[in-house]
Amino acid sequence: MGCAPRVVARRRTQASKNYDDTRCEECGSGDFGSELLLCDHCDRGFTCFASDLSCRVFPSPHGFVLLVRPIGAPSKVCYLHFALINYPPTVDINCSSELNNIVICCCLLTGFPLVQTKIIDFFRIQRSSDNVYQEIHKKRRRTRSLAVTSKKKRRLLAYCPSEDPARRLQQMASLATALTATGADFSNDLTYINGMAPKSANCPLYEKGGMQVLSREDTEALNLCKSMMKKGECPPLMVVFDPVEGFTVEADKLIKDLTIITEYVGDVDYLQSRENDDGDSIMTLICAAESSKSLVICPDKRSNIARFINGINNHTPEGKKKQNLKCVRFDVDGKARVLLVANRDISKGERLYYDYNAYEHEYPTHHFV
Repeated sequence: MGCAPRVVARRRTQASKNYDDTRCEECGSGDFGSELLLCDHCDRGFTCFASDLSCRVFPSPHGFVLLVRPIGAPSKVCYLHFALINYPPTVDINCSSELNNIVICCCLLTGFPLVQTKIIDFFRIQRSSDNVYQEIHKKRRRTRSLAVTSKKKRRLLAYCPSEDPARRLQQMASLATALTATGADFSNDLTYINGMAPKSANCPLYEKGGMQVLSREDTEALNLCKSMMKKGECPPLMVVFDPVEGFTVEADKLIKDLTIITEYVGDVDYLQSRENDDGDSIMTLICAAESSKSLVICPDKRSNIARFINGINNHTPEGKKKQNLKCVRFDVDGKARVLLVANRDISKGERLYYDYNAYEHEYPTHHFV
């Protein structure tokens, strides 16, 4: 008997390092600990109020450096540094260097080369002249014409990739840039690493309250998505860097309701081993009645585009209106899997958002825009 599908939460676990004494490098204040952002490169702190920002742009060897600070703050106070990609180099600016007495901190982003061979190697694409989506779509249309008409069921749809190969190359390059900047390798499957949770630990029967079994038709749609990605037919999505939200994901063409966007992947580990992890992208895989059997997905070293899809602000009506995806756990061939699925039609250029706290309510989203 099938159980109701479990919607999923991303966890924000507590960092093991104590940052209580960390102060803003620019203004020296230690009064806004919850608003203090740390540089991933040098671990220094900068105060940044994400809802009130002004920006200045300076050139660098990797693109234009975007310096962000609270509106109304003195010109030399509380700058947080980001980088924009694919611009010509002019001035050499590195971490901790000074420009007009403003300390620049954090790593610069380098745009991934828009070179087919490099992208094929990065994503380990299997070369083929066949269009997987079109071939299977034709077969399904022929089969449908012979079938007896039955009551229509709401089934999951495989994504429809962009037809232009050059555009798909740009889409994959944007993802490769984000993965490279965050120090992660591409993976489109759950990975099981020695010293972490073994594959045998991924048992949907452990799920508290049960886990819905993905139907045969929906499993075929998921497998089609996997096959397309292996052939370089990626989902029609662009990873875009935003000075406030960081990496974001935008639809690059119309996406229909109930379309499978991607699977949330990464290294599988026990929740109890990650309680003191400082990662903010850890996803629940199994929420077991016996906590020692609960599993999470950790995308910090191996991941796909799911890692860069942002969450809504649960505390505002405006935030909830932005949600256009749902995140659901399914039992797929005896293993728990997490899918991101469109919960309405998504227009081209629209950013993708889902609710990090749809189930467990453990992720603080009050500061999300």
